[in-house]
Amino acid sequence: MKKVLFLALALGSFTFSSCDSKKEDAQEQVGENVKEAGEAKADAMEDKADAVRDSADAKGEAIQDNADKMDAAGTTTTTTEVKK
Repeated sequence: MKKVLFLALALGSFTFSSCDSKKEDAQEQVGENVKEAGEAKADAMEDKADAVRDSADAKGEAIQDNADKMDAAGTTTTTTEVKK
């Protein structure tokens, strides 16, 4: 069944492709190239955004880790003072 469906689709695509002119095919290719270039640019922008986000996350984590160390040092001192 799948083979028959595939053959029918292939035959149908040949029928439609034979109606296209070379000028139409060229214009379709130009349109496809524009879409691909847009996708590539969007992907590059997403990569840059990810890098900025990752950098901000790393800096934020480092600041939080430093704050945790300060808090731990302060808690130890307070606990020691209470025990005395």
